[in-house]
Order: sequence, then structure tokens, then C-alpha cells
Amino acid sequence: MTATDSSRPALGRVLWRQTWPMAIGVLALLGFQLVDSAFIARLGTAPLAAQSFTFPLSFLIIGVQVGMGIAIAALISRAMGAGEALQARRLGSLVLLVGMSVMACLTLLLWALQTPIFTRLGADAATRELIRGYWAPQLLAAWVGALLYFGYSLFRAHGDTRLPGKLMVMTSFINLLLDPLLIFGLGPWPGLGLPGAAWATTIAFAVGAVVLGQRLSRTDWLARRGLSAELRRSAPVFAGIAGPAMISQLMPPLAAMLAISTVAALGESAVAAWGLASRLETLSLMVVLAMTMSLPPWLGRCYGGGDWAQIHRLMRLALRVVVVWQLALGLLMALASSGVAQLLAGSPEVRDELALLIRFLLPSYAALGVCMIVVSAGNALGWPMRAMLMSGARLFAFYLPCLWLGSRLGGLTGLAAGAALGNLMAGVASWLVLRRILASPHRRPALSAGEG
Repeated sequence: MTATDSSRPALGRVLWRQTWPMAIGVLALLGFQLVDSAFIARLGTAPLAAQSFTFPLSFLIIGVQVGMGIAIAALISRAMGAGEALQARRLGSLVLLVGMSVMACLTLLLWALQTPIFTRLGADAATRELIRGYWAPQLLAAWVGALLYFGYSLFRAHGDTRLPGKLMVMTSFINLLLDPLLIFGLGPWPGLGLPGAAWATTIAFAVGAVVLGQRLSRTDWLARRGLSAELRRSAPVFAGIAGPAMISQLMPPLAAMLAISTVAALGESAVAAWGLASRLETLSLMVVLAMTMSLPPWLGRCYGGGDWAQIHRLMRLALRVVVVWQLALGLLMALASSGVAQLLAGSPEVRDELALLIRFLLPSYAALGVCMIVVSAGNALGWPMRAMLMSGARLFAFYLPCLWLGSRLGGLTGLAAGAALGNLMAGVASWLVLRRILASPHRRPALSAGEG
């Protein structure tokens, strides 16, 4: 047995230890978002459709924060891999200060532009009125959630995935308790309806932020001095990673906007079913999402240390896990699609359409997961531009054209089949690109390098 062969079980155990806390946390976090939608579905098709129209903008906010989180995690892990602990502390302070400011500006902008945006997405006047009461607390929840995410990024960059996982579970449990109370009310206290779901999320995230702040104050991961000089020095490198990473993360919200515009032409029930399917998509990708959080800091440390052999082993193992897990889960969900739709949807029409979407889409997420892992790894391994191009190709060369053409040819059935085909094509293309990149010889890049 070779040294490489003997290291694989140990490598798998380390990957498991790094990933399972984040997987449980992601499961809890995305699970409560699905529960939100399930509760809202009990209010009727109109509130569920109103919430569904906000998903692309919520993904936009998440895209910006994830892009920044990817960049800071990559820089901190590289600094640690190169033995620059003081620089890592300065970077940790900067991400919290800059991230909070950027996200505050973005949420205020989305509040000011809500009417033209939702009108362009296809929401009528009655739906926009429902959205207005929900959008303000939802944007507040998004800002507090972004603060939490930046804190999670610091812990992950330092190799601690347990605390973020625990806090995700805690905030999800708080949200689950508050949802029915704030949406439907209790006894003499009336419920808030659709806005109650957003307020429940805001309160849950605020509690998590307080706990995270207390734990962060006990570490030595932050610095108070030298921040201005570090900002000037690291800004070009940060922009070189964060810019392409943000564009990569902003492409899915843009694609979601275009997709929901296509779905809106099929009717209100189709929009409601598509919204539930979108929540189910992110929940079913929990292992992939956990790996996109736990794997890049590890890859970044290998990148900083020039250990490309370990990078090869990590990527092969991660892709095997993703394909086997997502394919098994997708086929199981497809077989149980009627029962899942019955559990989540309110009206019979929405249930039938949701079941149809599940049968086509869930198995295709094995290929989608491959693409997500490759894009996430790209930002940690010094080729953010290639990662951005792969993300763009997935959405605009494969997914959206197939989805649009399918809807034109076969309505909702054609749309679902087209989306699944687009995911499959994107996964195969990403795997081929990764093989080509990792097959080429590498030199150890400098810490400040961009595309490698």
C-alpha cells in the first residue's frame, strides 16, 4: 500500500470532521427557511407567491456576503498557511467592519428600489402590497444574517466549523419556535401574517449574533492597530478574489430573476410551486453547501503551503462524496415527490406542480453539486476568474437557455426538464475544466497572487 493510499481514510475522516458540523448547521438553517415557506403556504397562494418574488433579491444579498466571505476566508487561511498570524488578525477585523457597511448600503438600496424591481419581475399591484409589509423586516434579517455569516467566516478560516454549525442550529430552532407565534398569533394576540416570518428570522439571527460576539471576544483573531495600512495593502488582493467571487455569487440571483420571470408567465400557482422548489433545492444541497464552507479554508492553507498533492486528493474525495450523496438523495426525493409536496404545499394545484418539479430537478443536483464545488475551490486555489467564468457558463450557457426553451416547448413540464438538463450539462463541463486545470503543472504561488 502506498503512502497516498494509506492517507485516504485519514483524509476522509478529517474532511468529515470539518464538514459535518457545517452540514448540520446548513440543514438547520435551510430547514427553517423551508419551514417558513410551509407556514406561509398555509396563509394562501398569494402570500406564498409574494414571498417567492423576494427570493432572487434575497439570493442577491447572500451572493454579496458570500463573495466577501470567500475572499476573506481565502486571505486569512493563506496568511495562516504562510505563518502571518498578525496579518490574519488584521484581516479578521476588516471583514467585520467593511462587511457590515457594505451590507447596510445594499439593503437600503433594495428597500428604495423595491417597486420598480418587483414590477419588472412580474408582481402585480396586490402582490407588491403584500411584499411591502414583508420586505422591511426581511432586509433587516438579511443584514443581521450577513453579520453572522462574516463571523462564521472567521471561525471557518481558523479551522473551527463546530461553533458556526451549533449557532446555525440554535438560530434555526429559535426561528422555528417563533414562526407560528408571529405568523398566526396565539390566543388574544393576533398574528402578523407574512411579515411575522421575517421578524422571527430577525430575532433568531440577533440572538445568534450576540452569542457569536461573546465567543469572538474570547479569541485573539482580531486586531485594533494597523487596519488602515492593511486595508491599503490587502485591498487589491481582496478585490482580485472578492470581485470575481461576488460576480460568481451574483449570477445565481440574476438567473433566479430571469427564471421567475419565465415561471410567472405560467401563473400564480407555478410561482408558488417554484418558490417552494427553490427552498427545497437549497435544503437538498446541504452537504454541498457545507463543503463549500469547510473545504476552501483547507484548500487555502494547502495553497499557501504549496501542497498541490493534498489539493488533488481533497478534490477527488470531495467530488466523489458530492456525486454519490446528491444522486442517492435526488432519486429518493423523486420517488417520494407526492408525499413531500403534500407536506409542503397548501392548494392541490401547487402540490401537483411542486411534485413535478421535484421529480425532474432533485436528481440533477448531483451534477449541480460538482459545479458548485469546482467554483468554490477555484476561489481558494488562485483562479477566481476561471471560477467566475464557470459559474457564468453554468447559468447563462446551460441552465437558463434550457429552462426557457423547455418552458416554451412544454410548459411547466418542459421548464423542469430543461432546468435538469442545464444542471447536467454544467456539471459535466465543470468536471472537464477541473481535470484540465489540475492536470497542468503548478508552481507555488505567492500569497498576493491572483490567478494561478
